[in-house]
Amino acid sequence: MSASRAPESLALDSLTTRVGAATDVGLQRATNEDAFFAEFPVFLVADGMGGHQAGEVASALAVDAFASLAGSASVTPTELRLAFDRARSAILAIASTGPRTAGTTVSGVALASNEGAAYWLVFNLGDSRTYRLNDGVLEQISVDHSVVQELVDEGELDRAAAAVHPGRNIITRALGGGGDSRPDYWLVPVEPGDRIMICSDGVSGELDDDAVTRILLAEADPQAAATRLVHESLLRGGRDNLTAVVVDAFDSTPDAPPPPLAPTTSDGHEPRDEDTIPRAAAGAGRNT
Repeated sequence: MSASRAPESLALDSLTTRVGAATDVGLQRATNEDAFFAEFPVFLVADGMGGHQAGEVASALAVDAFASLAGSASVTPTELRLAFDRARSAILAIASTGPRTAGTTVSGVALASNEGAAYWLVFNLGDSRTYRLNDGVLEQISVDHSVVQELVDEGELDRAAAAVHPGRNIITRALGGGGDSRPDYWLVPVEPGDRIMICSDGVSGELDDDAVTRILLAEADPQAAATRLVHESLLRGGRDNLTAVVVDAFDSTPDAPPPPLAPTTSDGHEPRDEDTIPRAAAGAGRNT
């Protein structure tokens, strides 16, 4: 993990963040297997799998493993890897009460420092997502660990076909679940006006990039943005648990202006209707 310092990157000691978070069980699930953590310098979403007393426990254990990093001035890559190790060990100790092994996705950011400059240390395992909005442009930083993403990478599917593919709920990596548990990492300079959005696939499956961009630009307050992302996901079907975390980065020096936010337009797509499952368990059916 390395990156050269961008001219626009903020110094860590002048960085201020504001955060909002929202979660909902959705309209078709009996329990909420999503969990989130949103305390400086770590912000993440975990989407559990395995059903009641498996998926919800796995996502909660993942959150607990990262909670010890809260209150630090920044996080190192080594500290982040150790948090993943703690989460993995705790989840593997769960005796699942259902036909599937407990597991969870994890996606998010931690604030890191490189020669005094602030960086988003982005991490991802599974198909929860981390996005960055800057200067009105939305970018998905994380890359899904899913069967559909593999087909997209191989040129067999385009984005439109991927959104409605019957295997879009099958993930190829997770914490637990009996498969690959290696996270991916990215190091991105923090620029004034950055807005990070982290969500479970319940949100990204209901809202396309245009809809997400419209909401993030329309709602200046991060809590209002997170709440609206979940609310509009409910309006579009709410087929899965829904969680969104929104983090804003500001330059706290006295002469630094707040970043402008302006409205844009959006266009929706057909929502997903399947729960997240690991590839190894794809034949076991969905949770209820």
